[in-house]
Amino acid sequence: MAAPSCGAPGVWIRGTGPRSGSLFTLVSKAFCSTAAATSPLNAQRLAERLRAQQREQETKKPEPTNPIQRRVQELVRFTGQLQRVHPNVLAKALSRGILHQDKDLVVISKPYGLPVHGGPGVQLCISDVLPILAKILNGHKAEPLHLCHRLDKETTGVMVLAWEKDVAHQVQEMFRTRQVTKKYWAVTVRVPMPSAGVVDIPILEKEVQGQKQHHKMTLSPSYRMDSGKMVKVRTNRSAHVAVTQYKVLSSTLSSALVELQPVTGVKHQLRVHLSFGLDCPVLGDHKYSDWNRLAPQKLPVGILKKLGLKQSKARHIPLHLHARQLMLPALGSRKEELHLVCRLPRFFAHSLHRLGLEMPNQDQNGDFEAGHLRAQ
Repeated sequence: MAAPSCGAPGVWIRGTGPRSGSLFTLVSKAFCSTAAATSPLNAQRLAERLRAQQREQETKKPEPTNPIQRRVQELVRFTGQLQRVHPNVLAKALSRGILHQDKDLVVISKPYGLPVHGGPGVQLCISDVLPILAKILNGHKAEPLHLCHRLDKETTGVMVLAWEKDVAHQVQEMFRTRQVTKKYWAVTVRVPMPSAGVVDIPILEKEVQGQKQHHKMTLSPSYRMDSGKMVKVRTNRSAHVAVTQYKVLSSTLSSALVELQPVTGVKHQLRVHLSFGLDCPVLGDHKYSDWNRLAPQKLPVGILKKLGLKQSKARHIPLHLHARQLMLPALGSRKEELHLVCRLPRFFAHSLHRLGLEMPNQDQNGDFEAGHLRAQ
């Protein structure tokens, strides 16, 4: 059989169906005809053309007419922008969101959905792009930046990096000895009662029995009620001391914006204290909203209506936990405390607006006063 007249290589697939026999089918016909009319493409031009075609196809996708589908698409767009990109693209995005930079430290705004460290199934993480980020900020001869602490994959907000390993160790020691003040903002399902207080309940990790066995952090109280009296119980050796201060900043009948200040740093401490200690799980916490199951968070009808979603689409709601503020003691040549504040991610701000929660405005003295949020 004569090959088609084409100046560029084709992709052939052997057919074995009843009508094709042993014939071959040309797959890249459109590409072939284009290439024949022009000069041969090099790899770079071909890649650029394919990317342009992909962008054109994406722009041609019709906008969903269903409001729930539009809302889901909006959540996916807000939360998935940096999860499947090239490391260079991620490093560039992080460099545009620098909160603070000096000769010792670099402070970034951690995006949603990106783990800090690698592991099974992790395609991209913060630590992978630290060498690239260092070169963007300080030239091609710059040494890689170093992590000073970590945030959960789903948590957004302030993250501190150091230029030198010994500086990173100093900051890590500050975190370990509780010299660093951290404040988080969370949107909760239901309103904590009382509106301000301290949760002082140890936490340990347990295996959850069920259809799918898994491990979760849970409470290990030091006291229990016995015939109306509070009785001290033996402390579990595996339990960790966990203390969280909290304060409701704004609330409605079914949700609240809560400021959290962890005194200790136990794994998933804030989420466990809110869900199991105060019965007010973080919005979008699909792990700790139910002890027995790993399933999308069950939400009240009122919250779903305000968010423009159905329960079947609740799995698309991201974790609304944001590392809002961080205060570092004096370090090296810097003689004063470093006060860092990170803006809310877009999905968080939009949820506040939809739920009717007011975001505090910070005045010049650093105090907060309630003010209406405008969606970005």
